[in-house]
Amino acid sequence: MNKVVVGAQWGDEGKAKITDLLAQDADLIIRYQGGCNAGHTVVAHNKTFKFHLIPSGILYKGKTCFIGAGTVILPEYFEEEIKGLINEGIDVSGLKINPLASITMPYHTEVDGYSESTAKKGKIGTTKKGIGPTYTDKMARIGLKIEDLYSEDALSEKLDIILPLKNKTLKEVYGLKTYEKEEILALCKKYAEIFRPYVCFDWQKVLEDAKREKKAVLFEGAQGVMLDIDYGTYPFVTSSNPIGGGAATGSGYGPTMIDEVIGVAKAYVTRVGEGPFVTELTDETGDKIREIGHEYGVTTGRARRCGWFDAVTMKYAVLVGGLTSIALTKIDVFDSFDEIKLCTAYKDKRNGKIYTSYPTDVFIHKYLEPVYETHKGWEQDITGITEYEKLPENAKKYLARLEELLEVPISIVSVGPDREQTIFKSK
Repeated sequence: MNKVVVGAQWGDEGKAKITDLLAQDADLIIRYQGGCNAGHTVVAHNKTFKFHLIPSGILYKGKTCFIGAGTVILPEYFEEEIKGLINEGIDVSGLKINPLASITMPYHTEVDGYSESTAKKGKIGTTKKGIGPTYTDKMARIGLKIEDLYSEDALSEKLDIILPLKNKTLKEVYGLKTYEKEEILALCKKYAEIFRPYVCFDWQKVLEDAKREKKAVLFEGAQGVMLDIDYGTYPFVTSSNPIGGGAATGSGYGPTMIDEVIGVAKAYVTRVGEGPFVTELTDETGDKIREIGHEYGVTTGRARRCGWFDAVTMKYAVLVGGLTSIALTKIDVFDSFDEIKLCTAYKDKRNGKIYTSYPTDVFIHKYLEPVYETHKGWEQDITGITEYEKLPENAKKYLARLEELLEVPISIVSVGPDREQTIFKSK
């Protein structure tokens, strides 16, 4: 079975742990979109590993891990991540990069930082890693791809087109440093050496062979459905397609290769950065969830905004994300709660209108308030439970209600950060 792992909220749902678990049974793991603005944390071998670009399946020997064409790669960050894994004794020989992946250049990070730091209105809350500007250039057809680093003619021709346009924008729009062609060529020479051990120029054969041999493929997404460029809380989104459909464009495999789409969601909701968040808690309860759940960004260290589970956005994620089941993480964060709230609808404070379907016009969200159900907590430690039937009755009732609202099964329940703290629930 070929599976896609999708973030079903605003990212940071614990995808890396689920990907890590599913990678045990996969032969080929493909990261299909995003860049180093994503942070994945995996606890394995009594160590904590933080991933940004490299698929977390690299922790298993004998696996092929691909960084797909739909990704954007910041070379310096990639190099740092590789060195960190090697220093921990991790074998990275199974890592491959699709030569069609895009390169984040210094001017991309500079523009991203400038745009975020000077924005008085409409700040997106990016990680300032240059992801958005890299995708912008890709769509404008003036970006550089990994394969360009290994063709002097192609690189030279491209830079003759790109640099006059880029320098004009850097100077006249942003007031930033401009670049000479020789300077970029020297950088690209350095980047070519960073990527050389991993670039897979015969990627088509590798994918064809895996398909022919019916090897198990795991597609790994970054961020989450509500950050999707087309279906998320636009403009407070990322610049790629984290939804299940994104795997079919960013990986090199078409949609017929996908059998399941597993949406990873927390038992509550978090968000990093700007944008609407109807169930956000700015009180002691929100603080309690943040501290128990250690809700701080892997990439930025920023405190995450926290709120109750939002079934309105989650039903939307099931639809547009193509979810066939849900992996629910961090339910153990509620172990000490006597009551747990669950948002089933929104109410417009201006006119009393009730929304049970997600309103995509995010600029009305400031007028919306959550309509909650209240569920009894279980008030006991569940972090050592490994069988679904042994969960407290109130925990099972909470999970059953989620399945009823979302109309998809919960296939995995995570009760702690370690691999062993996972319940595989039969459908």
